[in-house]
Amino acid sequence: MKKITFLRLLCRLSGAAMVTLMAQMAFAAGEELKVYKSPDCGCCGKWVEHLESQGLETATLHPMNLAAVKQHYGIKPAYRSCHTAVSNDGYVFEGHVPARFVTEFLQSPPEGALGLAVPGMPVGSPGMEMDQRFDPYEVILLKQDGTAEVYKSIKSPDQQY
Repeated sequence: MKKITFLRLLCRLSGAAMVTLMAQMAFAAGEELKVYKSPDCGCCGKWVEHLESQGLETATLHPMNLAAVKQHYGIKPAYRSCHTAVSNDGYVFEGHVPARFVTEFLQSPPEGALGLAVPGMPVGSPGMEMDQRFDPYEVILLKQDGTAEVYKSIKSPDQQY
């Protein structure tokens, strides 16, 4: 039987498998996202399941005042959504940010970055799936200086995974 090297194996992995492997490698050093959400929000729970299905580790917290958490981490009202995740290094992921972009960001955080946000609750984003419906949306790069810019434009469901 032919010996397959690790590199050759990586080259054979599908895109989804590669993303999952990269996520697991990124979180191998004990990275865990703390997810602040309402205990009653179903879409937040589905988003957490999405993260975990992609190899990310989470711990869910239910604060009494979710708005205060968002304010503490510097998330302006214009960029808020229903839940907030925070990495060990203090980077924030607000709303239904696809796991692939959380992983990508954590592997190489842009200089001066606060985190990523998907404002509102776009239909078809991870955790907000509704049949075959999908509304294009943008993932926003939040910066420590208070500015923001588009990080990724999501025009189709397949761009999320």
